Amino acid sequence: MSNPFESDELSYLVLVNDEGQYSLWPAFAAVPGGWTVAYGQDTRTVCLDYINEHWTDMRPLSLVAAMANDRA
Repeated sequence: MSNPFESDELSYLVLVNDEGQYSLWPAFAAVPGGWTVAYGQDTRTVCLDYINEHWTDMRPLSLVAAMANDRA
């Protein structure tokens, strides 16, 4: 079986967790705990474009908050 994260023939979801981190996820698989659907169901390319457009800061949200507190 080929890798379901690299198939252009499957449908995908974009997931996001509480830390603001994104993940490409095959639509046929159950959404894992701690993650919610941010976008989809769509093609792999469209979902990756969504991630690239919306996940512009790779730092976890808790780190962003901690760094903001350090500056205050």
